[in-house]
Amino acid sequence: MDEENIRVTKIIVFGVISWGLTFIFTRRIFSKYSFSFSNRLLSTAHATIAVTLATLSVQDWSCPVCPLASKPSQKQMDTMAFSLSYMIYDLICCQFDQVISIDNAVHHFVSILGFLAGLSYQKSGSEILATLWVAEISSPFLHLREILKEIGYRDTKLNLAADVCFALIFTLARMVCGPCLVYVSLSADNPIFIKIYDENIRTFSLLPLSSYHNRIS
Repeated sequence: MDEENIRVTKIIVFGVISWGLTFIFTRRIFSKYSFSFSNRLLSTAHATIAVTLATLSVQDWSCPVCPLASKPSQKQMDTMAFSLSYMIYDLICCQFDQVISIDNAVHHFVSILGFLAGLSYQKSGSEILATLWVAEISSPFLHLREILKEIGYRDTKLNLAADVCFALIFTLARMVCGPCLVYVSLSADNPIFIKIYDENIRTFSLLPLSSYHNRIS
């Protein structure tokens, strides 16, 4: 195993363990709140960090998804490994919730396959991280609106602001950027699992917004 793969493996293993321990710690601090509350806090943290890392990894701002079907940079590899560790943790964690969401589990599973394909083939880093950016850019507001409701801010202006921000960002990212990204990815010479990963975003974009009320990813 070369140095690059060792680095990626360490990030994944350390990440899964860290996410798990952080969740346990968070549950103890916010024990009076629901299981979902603690998981949403971690999901918000992941989304914020992932979007930041994906943004910083862009190689050409004139074409954020370029170069297409190319070898990922070190930053892109690290970001994929980071998000892969979160997806593995969250897929496991969600199985302990009282309500298990099948569509959420499928979403996580396909995302894991996409990251694994990108890391294994060492290809399509730009497309994968662009997809990650589109998928996660609205997540903080998705989780914020549910967190606010649980801590007693339901039907307030703050909650309304979170609702509006989520709806606007979700619509722009998933309905506008998403289809364009899927087209670019499917047109490029990408491995099948990476194409499925990008198509996964389009599929979830077609779900009604109400179906995201109970999502944790």
